[in-house]
Amino acid sequence: MSSDAGALRSFRHRNFQIFFTANFLSNIGTWAQRVAQDWLVVTDLHKGGAELGLVTGLQFLPSLLFSLYSGVLADRFNKRKLLLITNLGGGLTALIMGILVISNKVNILEVFILAFALGTFSALDAPVRQAFTSEVVGKSDVGNAISLNAANFNAGRLVGPAVSGLLIKAFHTGPSFLLNAGTYLVVIAALLLMREADLQTPDIPAIKPKIKEALQYVKSRPDILALMSTVFFAATFGLNFQIFNALVATKIFHKDAGSFGALGSILAIGSLSAALISAKLDKRRRPNFIFFFAATFGISEVGLALMPTYISYAAFLPICGVLALTTMISANSYVQVTTPTELRGRVMGLYLLIFLGGSPIGSPLIGWFADLIGIRATVSICGGLTSLGAIITYLLLRDRLALFYKNQQSHTN
Repeated sequence: MSSDAGALRSFRHRNFQIFFTANFLSNIGTWAQRVAQDWLVVTDLHKGGAELGLVTGLQFLPSLLFSLYSGVLADRFNKRKLLLITNLGGGLTALIMGILVISNKVNILEVFILAFALGTFSALDAPVRQAFTSEVVGKSDVGNAISLNAANFNAGRLVGPAVSGLLIKAFHTGPSFLLNAGTYLVVIAALLLMREADLQTPDIPAIKPKIKEALQYVKSRPDILALMSTVFFAATFGLNFQIFNALVATKIFHKDAGSFGALGSILAIGSLSAALISAKLDKRRRPNFIFFFAATFGISEVGLALMPTYISYAAFLPICGVLALTTMISANSYVQVTTPTELRGRVMGLYLLIFLGGSPIGSPLIGWFADLIGIRATVSICGGLTSLGAIITYLLLRDRLALFYKNQQSHTN
């Protein structure tokens, strides 16, 4: 099999083809709404970094509250039916926001409430969707499918912000929310079109799965503990490009909606490149590899903060995107591939809790600090914390990791 065929091998599965196509359109809608929501807060409602950070925090707060519970649902119930429910709820939330904006009745309180509502459906959806991947393609292709899904997500990121920027310039922010609402319907249709007989669905356990089992399992795995710690710092402090770009574009470089949307698309060039490369690296990821890329990603953000012009800032964004997504895809894939099927939903729920759970606190703080000390200084601090998190995690856990891998090799031999 050629390398290209190997990198695209998940497309052998009909259900993956259907779901991948629908998710591409959904990802375009998701990124279109994110850009529109940020522009609505900063420009149309004339709010600052504190309010923008609070909106972002509220959107991710449900991940802190519900990710573990969603992981239990993923291990307990039919994942395809759960995804139908979460996509219906997300679509209705986006539709309500679009109607409010178009009718000129939206206020910041409604943005807060609907951001939390959309975040709730996303928090319930994410662990289920992650665990569903192995049912669509089987365990042997799950690492490859994760990389391709990340490429899909960032291809949507490449298109969505640019589309949203054009829609905002022409029609204001309302149509971007309606576009996102429509893409949820596409995902629902794709889920209904899947052949259930082709899904590798595990038997539903007779006893209700317990979160405690996942916690005990992760505690016994220093490699997964190390990755979750590294991901926490990188996601909480480093992966705040929507806040960074919105404030840099409007407050530093005084650009319009089109230029702001373009930054999201430019960032996605690097992110998409990392995802495509990762599709060929899914069998070579180890924690040390991930520590290195996380630390380097943090350093790159410090460099980003120093860029003097809009053009140089935009040109540096893809470098940050490559490093960020290589870190995140590698960590996600490693955790999924090395976790037993019967625990995968709950472990991914815990992983996503760590991945997104810091944002409800981190995002408002980042917005507040941006107003207090400036966005450039804030981006630099976030980059430094990302690097320190990876380095300190490695230093604290390297002895346990060495012992863990030594025991793994002895069991293999």
